Amino acid sequence: MAGGGESGMQHMIFDAHLHIIDPAFPLVSNDGFLPDAFTVDDYVGQTASLGVGGGAVVSASFQSFDQSYLITALAALGPTFVGVTQVPCTISDDDLLLLANQGIRAVRFNLRRGGSESSEHLIDFAHRIYDLLGWHIEIYADCKTLADLCGELCRLPAVSIDHLGLSKEGLPVLYQLAESGARVKATGFGRVDFAVSQAIRRLFDINPDALMFGTDLPSTRSPRAFNPVDIEIIGNALGDSATKKVLWDNAAAFYRLGV
Repeated sequence: MAGGGESGMQHMIFDAHLHIIDPAFPLVSNDGFLPDAFTVDDYVGQTASLGVGGGAVVSASFQSFDQSYLITALAALGPTFVGVTQVPCTISDDDLLLLANQGIRAVRFNLRRGGSESSEHLIDFAHRIYDLLGWHIEIYADCKTLADLCGELCRLPAVSIDHLGLSKEGLPVLYQLAESGARVKATGFGRVDFAVSQAIRRLFDINPDALMFGTDLPSTRSPRAFNPVDIEIIGNALGDSATKKVLWDNAAAFYRLGV
């Protein structure tokens, strides 16, 4: 049951973090790893009972700068799904505009596993895509490694952090980013080394608009795959009205659903 919380009502979900792995499109080995297939049909089947009404398909390290899989997946999933891509900083404005017309809404910097543009271009590129298109950047990194960048990240117009920042040691940086307006993905609970419910409550208290739930399906390389109980963790930690924001409202607004 999606939502949980005090009354047990089911909330519609905007899945702010999912991957589609279609072997019909190019895959790049990452540290010797190639994932199993996880197609649009696989995703729709696995989430059929969750109440998913939209989401964000996120490019992974093993997809590098390929756009073909993402555009095809978005066309299959429909207009309530948007894309988070990886592109080189040398991409032209015209090509960025073409991607925007295909439903892309953000660029990911995968600082943990690679496959994306490097961090040296992150700040300038974040401003460029926001000014041109209103896009944000998404960062996959252990937040403890972002301490030196934190001041600059706090000044960005729009940024989100994957998987609750991953580490207990990085939580102070994550909380500082959330206080500055950064969004935080309540995803990948099996990837973190701290009590998820406590961090979620703290983040919601700091910034009620920050948290965005995602399944992280198919949970590639995670010590524990997504389980629907993860949704209940949010509901039990926050209650119904706050859970609705985390499961739908915050992400639908941040990804500019319908724009």
